[in-house]
Amino acid sequence: MDDSTLLAERFEQERSRLRAVAYRMLGSSSEADDAVQEAWLRASRAGTDDVENLPAWLTTVVTRICLNLLRTRAARREEPLEARPPEADTGGGDGAARGTDPEQEAVLAESVGLALLVVLDTLTPTERVAFVLHDLFAMPFDEIGPVIERSPAAARQLASRARRRVKGGTTASESDLVRQRRVVEAFLAASRGGDFQALVALLDPDVVLRADRQVVPTPEPIVLHGSQHVAEGAFAAAARVPFSTPALVNGSVGLVMAPGGWLFLALAFTVSGDRITAMDVIADPERLRATRLGVLDGFGGPDGPGVLDG
Repeated sequence: MDDSTLLAERFEQERSRLRAVAYRMLGSSSEADDAVQEAWLRASRAGTDDVENLPAWLTTVVTRICLNLLRTRAARREEPLEARPPEADTGGGDGAARGTDPEQEAVLAESVGLALLVVLDTLTPTERVAFVLHDLFAMPFDEIGPVIERSPAAARQLASRARRRVKGGTTASESDLVRQRRVVEAFLAASRGGDFQALVALLDPDVVLRADRQVVPTPEPIVLHGSQHVAEGAFAAAARVPFSTPALVNGSVGLVMAPGGWLFLALAFTVSGDRITAMDVIADPERLRATRLGVLDGFGGPDGPGVLDG
């Protein structure tokens, strides 16, 4: 077996793991595929006869490719929230933005955690890389540092800062979060199941919904009063439900809607007892940027994100 054939076989053994790393870095299946393919091209050109640890070397190559892509996004200030047409949340526009198959993107996002993908997009490129490599793939900081051209101590600090962002900085008690989550998940289940009466039962009779004008869009913000009107409004947005997942929104349990992993809007709930008394639908790009998002406990263990298998 010649060297090129051996390298190809060894690369194929690593492909799925490298793709998992790239997908969590980039949040896009098509971009992850491109990053892995670029890593193969670099490996085949460079020759790896003298590489002692090929998996680690390939991880470094893929990570640096992803880091460059993330930095390019930041430099261009790519904000798909502003670039997408309003109807893109049904899946029609996001395939082109983040992948070629919206259904495939939804499956991938679900496997990783849609809320996590959304929160990762709020991190700086180096924070995202440090967090993904350490918290999701258990890479030690003395290996992460050289990849992002920082010291191990700086890499640790970046990951720690990212971890705090991912956890959302909530000050609510655990019992309050459990209660809120139960109500919000019931709301989501009723919306997905088309159960109008169950939806009404979760809403306080005097519930108020406020929605940014970008949600529909409309010339002015939308305000709905009463459980019947709010439930009807929720049913009108049924096309967005498949791309929705519970998350921390400004410290309380809410929903994020993110077709293809791109944040489209966030729903902040006010829950009193077992009923929703207010809903704030946030779609304005400036408000979304100012919204504090986080991943609910249960992803990777009771203390929040943990190590995932590649």
